[in-house]
Amino acid sequence: MQARTIREGIRWMGAVDWDRRMFDALIPIPQGTSYNAWLVQGSDKVALLDTVDDAMVDILLAQLADVPRLDYVVAHHAEQDHSGALPRVLERYPEARVICTQRAAGFLQDLLPIAPERFQPVADNETIDLGGKTLRFLHMPWVHWPETMVTWVAEDRILFSCDFFGSHLASADLFVSRESLLGPSKLYYAGIMMPFKAQILKHIERLSSLDIEWICPSHGPIHDRPNDIRESWRGWAGDAPSRRVVIPYVSMHGSTSRMVSHLVEALSLRGIPAEPLNLLETDLGALAVALVEPSTLVFASPVVLNGLHPLVQSAAYVIAALKPKTRFVSTMATYSWGGKIDEQVRALLSGLKVEFLAPVSCKGSPGADDLVAIDGLAQAISLQHPDAIP
Repeated sequence: MQARTIREGIRWMGAVDWDRRMFDALIPIPQGTSYNAWLVQGSDKVALLDTVDDAMVDILLAQLADVPRLDYVVAHHAEQDHSGALPRVLERYPEARVICTQRAAGFLQDLLPIAPERFQPVADNETIDLGGKTLRFLHMPWVHWPETMVTWVAEDRILFSCDFFGSHLASADLFVSRESLLGPSKLYYAGIMMPFKAQILKHIERLSSLDIEWICPSHGPIHDRPNDIRESWRGWAGDAPSRRVVIPYVSMHGSTSRMVSHLVEALSLRGIPAEPLNLLETDLGALAVALVEPSTLVFASPVVLNGLHPLVQSAAYVIAALKPKTRFVSTMATYSWGGKIDEQVRALLSGLKVEFLAPVSCKGSPGADDLVAIDGLAQAISLQHPDAIP
């Protein structure tokens, strides 16, 4: 894509990655992504805010062809999808200094071949005057690395937010509808930001004092209705969990899936929506999105070599790392001669502040007594929701 002027003296630069389908070798991104860089030109000095992934450095350098001088390159975040092109940019502009937090300077030197003298670390709330455009740097640690910061340009009422409020969405348009952006934004939050809910809420509150017109993140389109995306993130991070149940499960011969189906129906009769997730078909991104709001998780698994099916074990590990707002957890197991599924889940989730409800275990195919036990689990879940149907 060509560089585009979004305001007088401010240009979008970067690259749209239409074909990328996996991020950090971890999160599926079915709609691709973008790496946004922003050129801010004052009357006296010029700054480039972020670069791009190293794989797309030639695109950025071509966009910079008519820029004879860079005084600063702002590195909001050291991860290579933002900084990978930084050495090549600094090679072209030997006078440029890297503006970043002190901690980011250390990270960048660990990750990339950049000489220490090229760095100019900035304190929280420090400013640089470019001449008619003032860059104010606000440290935002743990969104989602400890060295992250954002840049506020008050003259244009634009917040350059790096990964904050980002989305993985490849688009030829710099602005898209809220409806088009909500799903990719939620996937981005769920897969990257959910473990840092407390920090995100604190930073959103800090930003409330700014009269923001646009939010320009480093991934995805520009937010020209900034309050919408702030309130979405505030809700995902801060609201109480919804009265929903998510059931990650695997069924080898049908017994576990029958248990899951009965639980879904029993919950429905009590007015509680449930979402079964067959882990044979559910990718990590879909699992993460499903975890943003539910109050209850029920892991369902056949016993495999005395323990959880490996896919359920992996899901529990990921859930522990993502730290959802979930408050209640239970398990359902099918077995032939024994196993310790509930104990495994408790151990894997030991870092979460959750209450464990009584598990249900079924020897062989579920019979009448097993279905009664599942009804009991549904009732126990409903007791946590006063508005459920008795």
